[in-house]
Amino acid sequence: MSLVAELALETFVLLRLGERRFALQADQIVELIAPSRVFRFPHRTSALEGVILRRGRIIPICDVSEQLVGKKMTLRRFYLIANRLFGARKESIALPVSGDCELISAELTSRSESDLPHVAGWLSHGGEAIEILDLEALTPGPSAARAVNAVSYQPAEARA
Repeated sequence: MSLVAELALETFVLLRLGERRFALQADQIVELIAPSRVFRFPHRTSALEGVILRRGRIIPICDVSEQLVGKKMTLRRFYLIANRLFGARKESIALPVSGDCELISAELTSRSESDLPHVAGWLSHGGEAIEILDLEALTPGPSAARAVNAVSYQPAEARA
């Protein structure tokens, strides 16, 4: 492979959800950890499963399997800790994955207008076309949580 071709390659982490594989840009990944104790609490964000404590930080678990493969995952092999941006704010989330993760270099193909909002682009690996995920579009953020709370909030006078 020529030097020019190697420079055009980007690094991705492949993750498995059920039978499908997806990709995240490698610079978004913090670490891959074994499942640990999940703390659950009442909330109204369906994609937020709970939180884990990791290195003194509270990290939300966002199960995106239902959005991506059509059903919730029951088997969890690891949590992939990734960073996402909301405006100028960077925060970590834990994504449950059902199989091994793999670090690869591949050429990114840009997304098209017909792609779903969570698709940041595409890559080809082992004869398979793999979606590159846009975490900001896929996972709930502070603005989504505020919108849900604003819709569900009713003043005491309105409930009477």
